Amino acid sequence: MKNLNNTEEANTSKMKSENSDGNRTILVCCGTGCIANGGLEVAKSLRREIEESGANATVETIVKETGCNGFCEKGPIVKIMPDDISYYRVKKEDVHDIVASFGGEPVERLLYKDKEGKTYISQRDIPFYKSQHKVALRNIGEINPGEIADYRKRGGYEALKMALNMTPDEIIKIVEASGLRGRGGAGFFTGRKWRGSAIVNDYPKYVVCNGDEGDPGAFMDRSILEGDPHTVIEGMAICALAVGSNEGFLYIRDEYRLALKYVQRAINVAEEAGILGDSIMGSGKSLKLSIVRGGGAFVCGESTALMTSIEGNRGEPRARPPFSVEKGVFAKPTVMNNVETFANIPLIITEGADKFREIGLEKSPGTKVFAVGGKINYTGLVEVPLGTTIREVIYNIGGGIPNGKKFKAVQTGGPSGGCIPEVHLDTPIDFDSLVEIGSMMGSGGFIVMDEDNCMVDIAKFFLGFTVNESCGKCPPCRVGTKRMLELLTKISEGKGEPEDIEKLKKMAESIKATSLCGLGQSAPNPVLSTLTHFRDEYEAHIIEKRCPAGVCKSLKRVVIDPGKCIGCGACARICPVNAIKGEKKSAHVIDANVCVKCGACIEKCPIKVISFK
Repeated sequence: MKNLNNTEEANTSKMKSENSDGNRTILVCCGTGCIANGGLEVAKSLRREIEESGANATVETIVKETGCNGFCEKGPIVKIMPDDISYYRVKKEDVHDIVASFGGEPVERLLYKDKEGKTYISQRDIPFYKSQHKVALRNIGEINPGEIADYRKRGGYEALKMALNMTPDEIIKIVEASGLRGRGGAGFFTGRKWRGSAIVNDYPKYVVCNGDEGDPGAFMDRSILEGDPHTVIEGMAICALAVGSNEGFLYIRDEYRLALKYVQRAINVAEEAGILGDSIMGSGKSLKLSIVRGGGAFVCGESTALMTSIEGNRGEPRARPPFSVEKGVFAKPTVMNNVETFANIPLIITEGADKFREIGLEKSPGTKVFAVGGKINYTGLVEVPLGTTIREVIYNIGGGIPNGKKFKAVQTGGPSGGCIPEVHLDTPIDFDSLVEIGSMMGSGGFIVMDEDNCMVDIAKFFLGFTVNESCGKCPPCRVGTKRMLELLTKISEGKGEPEDIEKLKKMAESIKATSLCGLGQSAPNPVLSTLTHFRDEYEAHIIEKRCPAGVCKSLKRVVIDPGKCIGCGACARICPVNAIKGEKKSAHVIDANVCVKCGACIEKCPIKVISFK
């Protein structure tokens, strides 16, 4: 998708052109992560410093608070335009030097340096950004999410204007031709879903944005809602025109306070501008959007449970059919897409379906946003073409595994996904390829694990999450996942038996086949994928009564290296159960039958010769 990939570059050039008279714009990342690291204080200090110093007194210098730049590991990030200079891990103490450098040499200590010591001035040249293609994230980090003027300067609401001059069928045909698939997890074709609702003659109809992002470690939708709320509103408005809807809901987790603030502001401003309300852009067609706050239940990420929650009821899934395009919210036809899906729509309308298909794969066109975290050097938010390999995301963009550790697995798709081992690092990231190796794309979680992670413990963690989040409506999920968790706990405590592996597999397959909704149907995936790819670790726990990664506490032993122990007695004095014996200046030993594995002796040892084995 060459033309769409150039969108960010074109917008950067546009900003340079607009600032050719000498105006300087300072963009300060104030996404949730950068705020936690002082982003707001940096922005405030920049405004004060510019005012007090009289910097660039002859021209206007603007400081804008933007959404997430994506490079969370290096935040807060400050970008100077039109100079195209980016600074990283900026503190308020750095502000004076930044302002003093205007028109001169950049502040070198704040520039990005790679592992070889190479310095980068422009953000676009950094390896973390260079392999990315910004479509859904095209405006984030470049605009103030609270200013509709910023959005419109970058082409915002032009797609809606175009859609108002199309028939519903013409809009749907463009979306169908683009091949856009839902970015919320299932990958259903968006145009097909819209078509299914459009042909139903039952009113009112509803458009729903699923912003209930509950996967551990996921923050893709959050960043879009915080950094570019108008693009989601525009996508929803185009959808409403296509299916004949006059009302829509944005279902957003209540924990996402910054997202709630900016989305509500965007709705209010769009209504004031005549973009939403009784007559969209003077067309006579109406659309009302409102926010529904989610209560934090993971199951409400499932479409029918979310709709039940919007209705004011307890979030529980419903049996299908009928499908939501026929009977959704309040038993009326409803189109639900997730945040990222709607964020793709405006560019598909303005650039055309063919240009959208120029990037990605034939069956999975476009890009996908991932929240990359875990045991990786550069955590953050990335957007890559579908078809990019797992290896490229981890090593080229993410900078590889820290501390010289060996890669073990990556978990994609959150609790509904699976753990992918090293042998599959060159697998292309797309909807179908990930399913073939026992995982799924999901909404975009991407958690990297190294040699210190125990895969039995990882499976237990994710299954424990789904057990806690199960709504309890159907027995396979309510009861079956608990029984599986009990077996995993038994194995991790060294009490497992060889037949437990087959028991786990049979229970997992039964739960997948009989659960009511996607949460239950996918809950066994982390267990099945670890059994497939890391069966040797299960066998080590069961047969050898050993945790290869040294994580499972019941299978760990605290040992003293007899060849290095100096017999100082510090460990014996700190031990709460008197498990350590030995003569002064002689090697000490730990009685494994008495030791409670608290680790106090490890911390106290002055020469660090005590460790878990």
